Amino acid sequence: MTGALHNERTAAEARAYAQQKRAEKRTAAEEIGVDAEFIDRLVEGFYGRIREDALLGPIFAQHIADWPPHLSRMKAFWRSVLHNSGEFSGNPMLKHLAIPDLGFRHFAHWLDLFYETLRDLQSQSAATELIGGRARMIADSLLTAITIRRDGLGGGCGGEDLPHV
Repeated sequence: MTGALHNERTAAEARAYAQQKRAEKRTAAEEIGVDAEFIDRLVEGFYGRIREDALLGPIFAQHIADWPPHLSRMKAFWRSVLHNSGEFSGNPMLKHLAIPDLGFRHFAHWLDLFYETLRDLQSQSAATELIGGRARMIADSLLTAITIRRDGLGGGCGGEDLPHV
């Protein structure tokens, strides 16, 4: 087998493997009630709360002028996170790093609102744990990056005290 043919076959095998794993992840999520319709309801409900929130609403209002496209992007983001759909592209880290004075209290409150929305919509504990765990991981990652940028490497555990679902 020539090198080019081997590389082509290896790339095709890798794509097939990735597609299989994506399908498995989506199926596992759907089996516990986390389908695309649920993700749509979660995103709509959560950002409805955000927009009304005294702490986070003004921050979002400063950065989002047109809500329908933002909600569409957030639905694609959460489908990518929960179904491994691969449909989201973007850099949420850069967006959050650009917001001045964003800190622990914002992310903790974001998580509290997220968990509240999740509990209102989801009755299966496995789904709550899956989605809540991913939300916490995302909040921790964003907060840690912000803290490291502000405080240096000493801020490497910026999100360790964030609330859990």
